[in-house]
Amino acid sequence: MRAYERLLRYVKVNTTSDPESATHPTTARQFDLANILVEELKELGLSDARVDDHCYVYATLPATPGCEKAKGLGFIAHMDTAPDAPGENVNPQIHENYDGGDVVLPGTGAVLSVEQFPFLKKLRGQTLITTDGTTLLGADDKAGVAEIMTMLETLQQEKRPHGKLCIAFTPDEEVGQGADLFDVEGFGAACAYTVDGDEAGEISYENFNAAAAFVTVHGFSVHPGSAKNAMINAQNVAIEFHNALPRFDRPECTENREGFFHLCSMAGDVSSARLGYIIRDHSAENFRCRKETMRHIADLLNEKYGAGTVELEIRDSYFNMLEKIKPHFHLVENARKAIRAAGLEPIEPPVRGGTDGATLSFKGLPCPNLGTGGFNYHGPCEGITVEAMDKATEILLNLADLYKDAQ
Repeated sequence: MRAYERLLRYVKVNTTSDPESATHPTTARQFDLANILVEELKELGLSDARVDDHCYVYATLPATPGCEKAKGLGFIAHMDTAPDAPGENVNPQIHENYDGGDVVLPGTGAVLSVEQFPFLKKLRGQTLITTDGTTLLGADDKAGVAEIMTMLETLQQEKRPHGKLCIAFTPDEEVGQGADLFDVEGFGAACAYTVDGDEAGEISYENFNAAAAFVTVHGFSVHPGSAKNAMINAQNVAIEFHNALPRFDRPECTENREGFFHLCSMAGDVSSARLGYIIRDHSAENFRCRKETMRHIADLLNEKYGAGTVELEIRDSYFNMLEKIKPHFHLVENARKAIRAAGLEPIEPPVRGGTDGATLSFKGLPCPNLGTGGFNYHGPCEGITVEAMDKATEILLNLADLYKDAQ
C-alpha cells in the first residue's frame, strides 16, 4: 500500500486523547489503533512487535546481512489525535487533480479558502485529502504512522539493505504526555526521528523552552461601602500583575524565535483570583529572564499589598532540544541529504511549541522532527496530499539507507 491508503484506514479509528484524564493512556480507545498496528508490524516481519500496558507500541526490524554493525536508528510517530476537534466518524474527502482553488467541505458547507490559506495554490495538480468539515482529519499524526509503516513494507518488498530499525508509536502526544513513559533503553536506538511535522522536507531541531506559571492572589473582602484603605480586591491585583508583563511579549505579537508570556486562564472574585500562564522562549537565557521577571513582579506586589498576597508557582515543562542535538548533528546533516535526494530543499523552521522529540532528547535519545506533508492540524481545515506523503516516505527510506553503515 501507498502511505495515503494506510492513512485512510487509520483515520477511521477514533484515538482522541483527553487532557482531563489522569490515566495512562488518557483514553482506552487509543489501544484500538495500537493493536491494529501490532498485527500489521508482525505481518511485515517485525516479530517482536508489542504494545505495553500504557499503549506504547514497540517493534524492531533486524539489520540485513552485512549491516549488523550499524547503530540502531529509530522512527517514532504518535497515534492519538488532538481533543480540539472531534476525531470520531472521520470522513476523508479525496480531491484528485486538485485545481488549486477553494474547497467546499460538504459536511458543513465551510470553505477551505485560498484567501485564508494561500499555500493551497502550490498544491495544484496533486491529490488533496481533506475532512468533510465535521471533524479533524487525523493526519497529525496518523500520516507519520502510515509513512513509517510504508517505509517498512518497502524495505521488505524491495529487499533493501538496512541497519537495525527501531519503531515506536506513542499515545497522548497531543496532551503533552507522549514521551513521559517512553522506554528509551528498551527501544534500542542510538538516535531517532519523530515523524510529526508539517511540510514534507521539514526538519525541526529547535523548539521552545517551556514552563507553566500559576499566579494566586489572596485579597481581603469588606463591604464596598466601607472599603477605603481596607479592601484588597484580588481581581485588581491580578490585573496589575498581568499589566506589569511586557505588553508586546504575547503570542499575538510574536513570531519565529521570539518568546512570549501567554495568559491561558483567569478566574476570581474579590477574595481570591488565579491566573494561568505558559512561558516560552527559544533562548535559554531569555527563558530564565522571563521566569525572573514574573518573580520580580510578584515580589513588588507583595511589598505593596503585604507578604503572601501574591503566590507564584512556576513549573518547567520542556527544553530546547537543540542543546542535545548539537553533539549529534549528523541527524540534521543526514536529514538534509535525504530530503535533497528526494528532490526537495530542506525547510528548517524553529518549532514554536514542543515535540516528543524534545523530551526524548533530554532522556538520552537525540530526536529531531521530520515533516509528514500535512497542514492545518487540530481542526476541520486539516489536510494533506498523496504526493507529499509519498515524498515523506521516500525521505525515511533515504535515511534508512544513509544509516545502514553508521557505527
